[in-house]
Amino acid sequence: MPNNNQNMSSAAGGQIPAMEHFVSPTDVIEVEPVDKVKISDKPSNLWRDAWRDMRRRPMFWIAAVIILVVAVVALFPSMFTGTVDPRYCDLKLSNQPAGGDSLLGYTKQGCDVYARIIHGTATSVTVGFIVILMTSVMGVIIGAISGFYGGFVDSMLSRLGDIFFAIPYILAAIVIMSVFSEHRNVWVISLAIGAFAWPSTARIMRAEVLRVKNQDFVTAAEAMGLSRFRTMARHVLPNSIAPVIVVTTLSLAGAIVAEATLSFLGVGLPSSQFLSWGNEISAAQFDLRNNPSTLIWPSLALTITVLGFIMMGEVVRDALDPKARARR
Repeated sequence: MPNNNQNMSSAAGGQIPAMEHFVSPTDVIEVEPVDKVKISDKPSNLWRDAWRDMRRRPMFWIAAVIILVVAVVALFPSMFTGTVDPRYCDLKLSNQPAGGDSLLGYTKQGCDVYARIIHGTATSVTVGFIVILMTSVMGVIIGAISGFYGGFVDSMLSRLGDIFFAIPYILAAIVIMSVFSEHRNVWVISLAIGAFAWPSTARIMRAEVLRVKNQDFVTAAEAMGLSRFRTMARHVLPNSIAPVIVVTTLSLAGAIVAEATLSFLGVGLPSSQFLSWGNEISAAQFDLRNNPSTLIWPSLALTITVLGFIMMGEVVRDALDPKARARR
């Protein structure tokens, strides 16, 4: 083993001691960069993330099945009742229990309960959808204009909404249906409910537009010369509609209940012309002790339908909220 004197003499003579160098092997595994962009992947957005979240929740599928069944029953009632006439009544079958040709029994007048509930689905659901269409259109237009333009327009439309918001729409609908008692039909009762139920949708739309209109992409659109109206229609509205969809889904259940409430109070659709769940509940209230099933079955149909739309609204609300998705 060389001593220190030899090392010093070698250094003094200009000779550098040899040093071993480590050479990495040539078969190194290539690692894909973490931040590499995958062109094949679809870009994510709010609606795609919401759909991925909803389809993993059992509540969404339960609500979807309920809504699908109600829609099919409303569109094709004869497919479920066959040749049974829901308006045919036979006093010999008064308050007869279920069995034989009747699945749910007969009313006091001898009418088939099951057939009347099935055919009454179309009336109740139609009123609900017309009301929601009216409130959504009015609420989105008024709320968007109020929130985007601000100033005097915002003050005027907000005060108008406060006036309608202060009037209970059920009470207003009772007054309207009483005034137009000779012209009561699906359109009149829908107008009576929807004309006073839009302020809540307008308030939510206004608040969302106020949030979105201060975003950078709105400023960029205006800087590129796009008019204010086109900026609102093309950029602000599509990014503000998500909360309105949630409110619309929840309000649809409220509209169906409102129609049933008015019919139950005797100021809704005339029972001699229209079959609806509200009319069936109103007619069965006097037979609660003798034949409670005539009250239970239409009430159960109303409850299940309303529950389906409420469940769907809850699922959609959670799916469109990134904070709610992160907490789960």
